[in-house]
Amino acid sequence: MGIHSPIVYSMKKALICGISGQDGAYLAQLLLNKGYAVSGTSRDAQMCLFQNLVRLGIRSEVKLYSMALNDFRSVLQIVKKVQPDEIYNLAGQTSVGLSFELPVETMESITLGTLNLLEAIRFVDAPIKLYNAGSSECFGNTGDRAADETTPFRPRSPYAVAKSAAFWELANYREAYNLFACSGILFNHDSPLRPKRFVTQKIVTTACQIGRGKAEKLCLGNISIQRDWGWAPEYVQSMYLMLQQEQPEDFAIATGETHKLEDFVAEVFACLDLDWRNHVTIDESLFRPTDIAVSRGNPAKAQQKLGWQATYKMKDIARQMVNTQLASWR
Repeated sequence: MGIHSPIVYSMKKALICGISGQDGAYLAQLLLNKGYAVSGTSRDAQMCLFQNLVRLGIRSEVKLYSMALNDFRSVLQIVKKVQPDEIYNLAGQTSVGLSFELPVETMESITLGTLNLLEAIRFVDAPIKLYNAGSSECFGNTGDRAADETTPFRPRSPYAVAKSAAFWELANYREAYNLFACSGILFNHDSPLRPKRFVTQKIVTTACQIGRGKAEKLCLGNISIQRDWGWAPEYVQSMYLMLQQEQPEDFAIATGETHKLEDFVAEVFACLDLDWRNHVTIDESLFRPTDIAVSRGNPAKAQQKLGWQATYKMKDIARQMVNTQLASWR
C-alpha cells in the first residue's frame, strides 16, 4: 500500500428479520451505534409504519425491505441483495397466547422461516453469522431449578413447540454444514416498546389510566405465574455479543431473579401511589390452556463467556415503563 493510500474500512452489514418489533428496533439502534449498515425486513415494508424505529429516531437510518420468511425465494432474494455479515432472526409470531388461536401460522412463521434462512445462508455459501431468537418458553415449568443451556425442553404452547423446533434446526445446520449459527434462549424481557397485547404493557397502560381517572378496573388472568423479567435494551446486547464469539454457541439470557406477576402488578401500582388490590379483577377466561407456572433462568454461561449481565431487574423495569407511559401523555 502506498504511503498516501487511504485506508478503507468496510462497514459491517447486518440484516434484522422482524425489525419492526421491540427487540428488532433496539437491536437496530445498538448496531447503528456500533457503525453497522443496518437493513431490516417486514412482511410488507410499504405498509408497515415501523413505529418503534420512529420512536427511537432511527427510521431514516435503516434500509427496509419486504420479505416473506415462509417463502424461500423471497428470503434468498433479500440475502443476496443485502449480502449481510450478520443476520438476526427475530421474526415470526411472537405471542404465546395468540399461538393457541393461530397454531398453524405460528408454526410456519417460526419453523419454516428459520429453515429458509438457514438454507439461504447455505445456498449463497458466504460466511454469514446467524442469530436466532429462541425462547425460555421451550423449557416449560422449571420449578425450583433455574434452566440453563443443558436443561431439556418441555414446551407447553404451540409457540414453544415452534421455538423448540427452530432451535434444533439451527443446531442441526451448525453441525452438518459448519454454519455460524446460534440461538439466544431469552427469558421474558420488556420495555416501553412492547405492544399492548403483552400483559406487562397492558398492566402499565391500564394502571396509568386508572391513576388519571380514565379507567376503573384492570382485568387479568392468572397472576400467580412466576417469570424472570429483564430489560429489552440490555437483552439485545447479548444477541450482538453471541455473534462476536470465535465459535457459535447457544446461551440462556436472564436476570437470575424470578417474581410473581402479582409482584409486577403491585410494583406498577405502587409507582402511581395506588394499591393494586383496589383496582384488579381476575377473569378466568383469560387463563391459558396450559400455562407455565414457574420460569427460572440461570445466565451463568452468558456472564462467564460473553461478559453479559443484567443490571435492570423487575422493579426497575416496572418503574421505567410507568415513567415512559406518563411522559408520553404530557
